[in-house]
Amino acid sequence: MEIRNKRIPEDQFFAERKEVLKQWPTGDGVDFNEAVSYQKAIAQERRFGNKMQQADKSGETLIQPRAGVALYDEHIKLLQYLEKEGEADLLPTTVDSYTRLNRYTEAQTGIEKSRESGRSMLNGFPIVNYGVEICRKVTSSLDSPVQVRHGTPDARLLTEISIAGGFTSYEGGGISYNIPYSKNHSLEKTIAHWQYADRLIGMYEEAGVSINREPFGPLTGTLVAPCISNSVAVLESLLAAEQGVKDITVGYGQCGNLIQDVAAIRSLKMMTREYLDKFGYRDVKVTTVFHQWMGGFPQDESKSFGVISWGAAAAVLAKATKVIVKTPHEAMGVPTKEANASGLRATKQLTSMLKDQSFTEIPAVVAESNIIMQEMRCILGKVEELGRGDFALGTVAAFEAGVLDVPFAPSRYNAGKVMPARDNSGAVRLLEIGNLPFTKDLKDFHREKLEQRAAFENRPVSFQMVIDDVYAIGKGFLVGRPK
Repeated sequence: MEIRNKRIPEDQFFAERKEVLKQWPTGDGVDFNEAVSYQKAIAQERRFGNKMQQADKSGETLIQPRAGVALYDEHIKLLQYLEKEGEADLLPTTVDSYTRLNRYTEAQTGIEKSRESGRSMLNGFPIVNYGVEICRKVTSSLDSPVQVRHGTPDARLLTEISIAGGFTSYEGGGISYNIPYSKNHSLEKTIAHWQYADRLIGMYEEAGVSINREPFGPLTGTLVAPCISNSVAVLESLLAAEQGVKDITVGYGQCGNLIQDVAAIRSLKMMTREYLDKFGYRDVKVTTVFHQWMGGFPQDESKSFGVISWGAAAAVLAKATKVIVKTPHEAMGVPTKEANASGLRATKQLTSMLKDQSFTEIPAVVAESNIIMQEMRCILGKVEELGRGDFALGTVAAFEAGVLDVPFAPSRYNAGKVMPARDNSGAVRLLEIGNLPFTKDLKDFHREKLEQRAAFENRPVSFQMVIDDVYAIGKGFLVGRPK
């Protein structure tokens, strides 16, 4: 199939929609006009985009957990607990793995086994199986806005049921929910599936209902250089905006060096705005999300709080609009609701304490921002060139050519030639640049930064640095130094 970054024609969309709604019986419960009326009746303070816009204007950083269990009454109790005891500003509904893979029969078995055992046998909330009415029970039982978070390459039916079910924000994208998550899904297919999801949200927008959209920023969450994740976020924003999306939250996963992390959020917002404006999407709102450290965590709970608090500080000093919060049980598996709430409260303490401070314009941050933006211009310019002005075609061609390349991604459509490592201050640089279309100056910059670390550690620049860095935070360090 060949895709284009063009708005899906109405007849094509509705023909596809008939098939999408037949994928599972709950699709019958979706009535677009009735769903528009339902969404319009949701109070403004419970609309995700509204709360994000207010925070953006006031310079506040909101906090949001991850959470989802199999039984809907238990899921409601969990979210109410995180709202009250965790002081969460925004709430999630994290979807289970079977639903992410469109395996609804197995999700149904998981629901039934959960009822029998009295504990969640799924690692999230099976939205498609429950359908519109039960989703509305969830979203209407909370005072705060609720977002769907998942990881689904083909999320068309999930999008239909989620928005009709009263969720006012929706995460994901055709690149960010493919390359880091799956091995065999082609980009043409996932971009097309996400064009459907974004066109649906565009139709709600045209009917007077604004749904916040959030591309998944961290990608693989392991030493992803800001220029790579930021470029993907800009591309997914452009693809969404073409389908009529008007409210986008672009994200970034913490790397650990404070200057680089603040610079990453700063450059992400600036470049997303610049590209949306450049291609005629001036009416699209842009906010940001900072994901606390996505890599390995210490086993020790107290040490985990240190990692969480560092992420909270970085988010607020970067003036991110919201921060996605980790738990002190991160290294142990699924957290208790109490652990989830304690991670939230620790983060709230930092966002409150530091709210009047900003690092966004200090000289070191501005200098690092300028480097990230130079790198992004190299990548995005080449994507545009490869697609002859079409960013859907350009994205596919860029991954084929390795012009876009996500470190440690499982996808066979990803070149896997880029290899990151930390410099001497812990900023993520590129040991192997692969086919990223950098200028000689940028290539020299990365090499020089890693040579400085090598000299300090009295060892050669090598792949061993990468291995050491991947495990460092779990051992209590940022840079993986030799013993």
